[in-house]
Amino acid sequence: MIVNKNINPERDLYYLGGKVIEILDNSNKTEFDYFELYGGLNKNHNISINLFSLVLDWLFILGVIKKGKKGLLERCF
Repeated sequence: MIVNKNINPERDLYYLGGKVIEILDNSNKTEFDYFELYGGLNKNHNISINLFSLVLDWLFILGVIKKGKKGLLERCF
């Protein structure tokens, strides 16, 4: 389930997806390494790599990110 009223909002895909979008937006780069992006998010929000992968799946479905060159993640905005 994406949204659940019994969990903290800081663990929600919407919230964490917004934090990833902030990281992408505040950077001058358009392509990002998976683990570099994970490290940037994990610095302030202690999340597992599995939850991070779900967040990226969510952003991919929304069209915010796509697969870039050489396996990098590319922002689409």
